[in-house]
Amino acid sequence: MELRSVEELMDLLYACRHQRALRAAALLRRRRPADKELQVAGLVHGIGELLGPADGAAHAVRHLLGERVYHLVRGDRTAAADDVLRLRQADEESRTAGFDAGVLEDWRTVLELVAASNSRLGAVD
Repeated sequence: MELRSVEELMDLLYACRHQRALRAAALLRRRRPADKELQVAGLVHGIGELLGPADGAAHAVRHLLGERVYHLVRGDRTAAADDVLRLRQADEESRTAGFDAGVLEDWRTVLELVAASNSRLGAVD
């Protein structure tokens, strides 16, 4: 499955247990406020629950959110090791974190920014 719009991605996120993904993304936002792609990777990696393993989630968002998010969600060596570690730590902490991470709709704009940035980059290539 390949997601073609932020709306499709939002539908998938709503279908998942997105509270944990929200907490992971919020933790990453606190630690790396300027790194929107890392935050988005923390938010979307959970869609693998519906699509299969992390590879399924990574492939689903690759076209929409770009290569860096794809590699982060996959956790492969193409992504910076520090960022993969940050993503894994946030994912682990999100399991036990007891704070209110907001609502999913708050992330729509960030997803749109990352998607728009990716589409501009794709147009240049």
